Amino acid sequence: MAISMTENAAFHVSQYLAERGKGIGIKLAVRTTGCSGLMYVMEPVDVAEPEDKVFTCHDIDVYVDPKTLVYIDGTEMDYVKKGLNEGFEFNNPNVQSECGCGESFQV
Repeated sequence: MAISMTENAAFHVSQYLAERGKGIGIKLAVRTTGCSGLMYVMEPVDVAEPEDKVFTCHDIDVYVDPKTLVYIDGTEMDYVKKGLNEGFEFNNPNVQSECGCGESFQV
């Protein structure tokens, strides 16, 4: 089981944590929402939860709770710019379908 991120994504996470002034990494989770069922959620981590799995990519620690890992195992985080839009993109091999707006997915 693994989560990875591109160098570009790691750069943006690192910048965010530096601007925030604290944090040991980010937590990647999913939440039930949207038209397809699940949505990615990222938040800074100041104190790790003992049950979280930790994946280190380009010197950034990504924390994932065991229940979420089932849905996102093998996912690669990227940071992309498309036209005027930019943000994190998740390449998840477990996704079976996505909603039209790309905000939610189903496994």
